[in-house]
Amino acid sequence: MARFLWICMAGALGTGTRYLVAQWASRALGTSFPYGTLFVNVAGCFLIAAIMQVALTTSLVSPTLRLVLTTGFMGGLTTYSSFNYETTRLMQEGAWRTAAVNYATTTAACFAAGLLGFVLARRLVSG
Repeated sequence: MARFLWICMAGALGTGTRYLVAQWASRALGTSFPYGTLFVNVAGCFLIAAIMQVALTTSLVSPTLRLVLTTGFMGGLTTYSSFNYETTRLMQEGAWRTAAVNYATTTAACFAAGLLGFVLARRLVSG
């Protein structure tokens, strides 16, 4: 039961972080592109890859902490459903080019961030 509560609390922190990043991105970069969702998805891909690499190849991260960070925090932080909705909304508004840029940028950046997370974590823990 304690593990469940830790995961729930971490999920709330991830969700709060996502909200704050979205607010900052809207103020700093405008609302013509879903920058906040892009940022949290890329960061989440990097972090989950790095955390899983360290957790599964060393004893530095306990199974409970791994779940708290990945299922909890990252689950609240990243949001495919928002990405999907925002891309679909752009298409419905006739902003096909912006929708395509959002799709391509998010997909490529998240994939690259995941690879970078694995590589960086492997180098950090392998010495």
